[in-house]
Amino acid sequence: MIHGDFAQYNEDQTGDPFHLENKKLLKVSLQYGPVMAKSGAMVAYQGNASFKNLGSGGLSKMIKKAVTNEGLTAMEVSGDGQVFLANQGMDIQVMYLENDAVFCNGASVLAFSASIEMDIERVGSGGGGMRMMAGAMAGGFYQVSLRGTGYVAVTSDGPPVILDVASANTVADADAVVLWTNGVSMQPRIDTGGIKSMMRGGTGEMLQLAFGGQGWVMVQPSEGVIQGAAQPQQSGGGGLGGLLGG
Repeated sequence: MIHGDFAQYNEDQTGDPFHLENKKLLKVSLQYGPVMAKSGAMVAYQGNASFKNLGSGGLSKMIKKAVTNEGLTAMEVSGDGQVFLANQGMDIQVMYLENDAVFCNGASVLAFSASIEMDIERVGSGGGGMRMMAGAMAGGFYQVSLRGTGYVAVTSDGPPVILDVASANTVADADAVVLWTNGVSMQPRIDTGGIKSMMRGGTGEMLQLAFGGQGWVMVQPSEGVIQGAAQPQQSGGGGLGGLLGG
């Protein structure tokens, strides 16, 4: 006989297309149509579900990923059941886009509706010393865009904070940024802390992302390597540092 109070862990009986069973586990109801999910993110399913590997989402995106080291290795999930998704015990954030867009690191994307279009885009390249140093590491900065109408689920390493970029000058460590909204401009920059700081090993805050415009940026309470994140060429690091492409 098994003794224990497991009622708190019972599945929520809801028909919502994207539903958080808890902060680390997402349930997707497939009767609303196929969804795209990070490959390997399925932890369980009930009813009928089939999984089709999509690689990087088409030939053009596969070429972009090969060039940039950025992107999302995805699978298409279809059927009439419910699939449960998670990634390394990370927190999950769900949002609904209505003819809108968000921009993020491919490693942060957990799942999105089939009606959402994913692409890889180059962003501000900067210039001068920043460009020289960034170029030595990679040669460009890229972002994953998710556009259209439907659900998007992303992961964060702990509970994130939402910062309104219009209210104040907003700069974040590249490894801590999860995503930002349409209407927000992002400019990579290098902060070496000066020659003396570099000689002492640097500040650890060299690669930063400066935000402006109208909207918000989501920042996670971690600067660690995201499991499965794209890695910058000729350099260590993870997270949005993975936006460095070759």
